[in-house]
Amino acid sequence: MEDAGKTRLHGSAPDKHKFALLLIDVINDFDCPEADRLLKYARPMARSLLRLKRRAQKAGVPVVYVNDNFGRWKSDFRRTVEHCARHGRGREVVESLRPEENDYFVLKPKHSGFFSTTLETLLRYLEAQILILTGIAGNFCVLFTANDAYIRDFNLFVPSDCTVSNTKKENDSALALMRKFLKADTRVSSRIALRVTQKKSRKRRPRR
Repeated sequence: MEDAGKTRLHGSAPDKHKFALLLIDVINDFDCPEADRLLKYARPMARSLLRLKRRAQKAGVPVVYVNDNFGRWKSDFRRTVEHCARHGRGREVVESLRPEENDYFVLKPKHSGFFSTTLETLLRYLEAQILILTGIAGNFCVLFTANDAYIRDFNLFVPSDCTVSNTKKENDSALALMRKFLKADTRVSSRIALRVTQKKSRKRRPRR
């Protein structure tokens, strides 16, 4: 009999796609000394990222929230969302990018989305080959995740209008590093072509 757990993994989300869109640390309370500077760039980024997310959804591209667990291994992602939406300084950013029913999420304890998480397992199951990395901050968590993705032979997009750091100079430097050493394509999000990938039908095994 077919493994029922496997068939329920996705719910109504897409089964397979060569692209996956990762939103890194966008659910954020901005409780840091640099919050004002970061929010200056995060607010316009959120608008660009929301447009990219809508395009991804239309093309059937899986959307994965890769978010910090704030040092708490028992973190509940839904509670984290509610806390940041109600009490964080970046409520506007969190509300505009609030996760939806068919989105995936992975909690991470450190900078990289791959360190001690299930992200690689999920992406392999989705048969993703190309990752679109977005979020906060370009010179830390996005950069660390990009490095680990490159090591795992994923092709990378890091759209310059969908990732931010404390300063534009720091963000531009991080993007330049990813272009040079990780072969990342940093074109703006509107220039990334997203096409629908046909889902593969599964043949059910006869019940015994």
